[in-house]
Amino acid sequence: MTLLIPSFLWLLIPLLLLFLKGSKRVVFKVHIVILMLLVIALSRPVQEEALQEANIQAKDLIIALDVSYSMQAKDLSPTRYAFAKETIKSLLKQNPTDNIMLIAFTTNPLLLSPPSTDHALIGIALDTLNPEFILTKGTSLKRLFTKLSSLNAGHKNLILITDGGEESDVATLANLLNKADISLMTLALGSRQGTTITMKKGALLKDKEGNLVVSRINPLLAELSTAVNGTYFTASSSPQKTASLLSAALRNQAEQIQNVQKMQRYYLELYQIPLLLAALLFLLVHTRGVKYLILLLTLFGVQVQASVFDTYYLHQAYGAYEKHDFNASKKYVQKIDVLSLQSQMTLANTYYKNHAFKKAIQTYTSIRSTSVPIKQQLYYNIATAYAQLASYSKAKVYYTKALQLGVDADAQHNLKIVTFLADKKAASLGIAHPKSQSSQASKNGSQEENKENHREENQPSSGAGAGGESKSKENKEKNKLLHDDQAQKQPLGSKVYELINKGYIRETQPW
Repeated sequence: MTLLIPSFLWLLIPLLLLFLKGSKRVVFKVHIVILMLLVIALSRPVQEEALQEANIQAKDLIIALDVSYSMQAKDLSPTRYAFAKETIKSLLKQNPTDNIMLIAFTTNPLLLSPPSTDHALIGIALDTLNPEFILTKGTSLKRLFTKLSSLNAGHKNLILITDGGEESDVATLANLLNKADISLMTLALGSRQGTTITMKKGALLKDKEGNLVVSRINPLLAELSTAVNGTYFTASSSPQKTASLLSAALRNQAEQIQNVQKMQRYYLELYQIPLLLAALLFLLVHTRGVKYLILLLTLFGVQVQASVFDTYYLHQAYGAYEKHDFNASKKYVQKIDVLSLQSQMTLANTYYKNHAFKKAIQTYTSIRSTSVPIKQQLYYNIATAYAQLASYSKAKVYYTKALQLGVDADAQHNLKIVTFLADKKAASLGIAHPKSQSSQASKNGSQEENKENHREENQPSSGAGAGGESKSKENKEKNKLLHDDQAQKQPLGSKVYELINKGYIRETQPW
C-alpha cells in the first residue's frame, strides 16, 4: 500500500497531541480518532496494481536538439544548451501523451530516443548526453533533414532547437523539408548581436586565424520557416514559458493523431476503508440504537459490502469503457464477486476491444439468458469475434443464428462479407464491433454499418496491426528499469559520441 498525497499526514501531528493531552472524555477522543481517519482518507491510500498496456491518442513529434559547441554560449542563462534542455523537459511535461522522437545533431545527426510516449526514458537519454564529449563545432541542417527524410514514417512534425547552421541556401533546405513531408517549428536560441564563447580554461574561443568567434542566431532560420510555412520562435524569459509557447502552437496545428500503446500503472483506491470506519465510529457515538446497529452490521455487513463494491466496480467499468480505457474496464469487472449479465457483457466487450478475440468468444458463450434480444446480440458478437480471427465458417453459423432470431441489417451485411471471404479464403477482416446493451449503442453500430455499405461489398475495412506482443515485452523491460530504484543511470557509450563526432576533422565551416 502507498499514499498518493502523503503531505496530508502532517495534520496527524496536532491531532495526536490533542488525543494525548486533551480532554479524557471518551466522546472527545473518539472525535479525534474520526478526524485522524478522515486525514488518512484525504491522503488517498492506494494499492499499486501491475502495469498495463493502454491505447491512447497521441501526436507524432520529432525534437531535434543542436548540441554543437556554439550552444555553450551564455547569452541565455546559464547556457543556450542548458536552456534548451530545460525547455524540452518542460515540453514533455506539458504534452504527456505525445509520441516523441529525440535527435541530437551537430555536423552529424544521431538518434537519442526512438518514438516513444515514455517520456521518462526520453528524459534519461537527455540527461546522460554530455556536451563535453562532443568535439564537432559545426551545425549541418542539410544532413539532419536528409536523415529525417530517410525515416519513411509519413508526415512528421519537427521541433528544431538550434542557434543556426552552416548552410546559406534556403531553397535547398526548404526542398528537403517539403520532399520529406515535414512540418517545421523552429526555436532559435541566442541573440542577434551574438556573443563570444568561453572555453573550459576561461579563454575566449578563436578561429584558425586568431579572430574571436562570435556566435549569433542565423537569419536563415527565420527565412527557412517562412519558406515552408512553418512557425518561428525565439526564447522567452524562461524555459517553462518557452515550452508553453511551443505547446500552444502545437495545439493550433492540424497535426495527425494516431493510436499508440502506452504502459500505465493503475491503482486500487482504499480511501473508502478509513472513511467507512470514521462513519461507523460517528454513528456509534451519536446513535441511540447502537445495539441494533451493531447487530445489523453483523448480520448483513458482508452482503451489503459485497453488493456496494460490486455496484461501484461495475459503474467504474462502464466509465472506463466509455473513455476507451478498456484495460481499466476489464480490471474493474474482474473485481466483481457476483457476476451479472451486465458485467459479463462488459468483460467480453473489453476482451474484444483489446483484440483478445478467443477470450471474448469464451465469455460470450458462457452468458446464459432467456431473452431473445440478448441471445441475438450474443450470437452477433460471437460471429464478429470469429470473423476477426478469420474463422469465416464459424462466423457464418453465428450470423445465421442471429438472423434466425430476428431481422438485423448489420448481421445480414456482415454475413454477405464473411461468405465471400470464406469462399476466397481472404486473410483478414475488420468489420463491426460488439454491440453494447444500450439501444443508443445499437443505433450507432447501425450507422457505422450503413457507412460500410458505401464501399464495395467484398472490400472489408482494415484490421488491427500485428506486433502487440513484442511491443508489450519491450515496454515491460523498459518499465523494469524505470521503476528499479537501485538501478543506476548508465551514461551514453563511447560509440554514441563517436557517431556524433564523425567527420570532426573534415569540418570546413565549424562556425
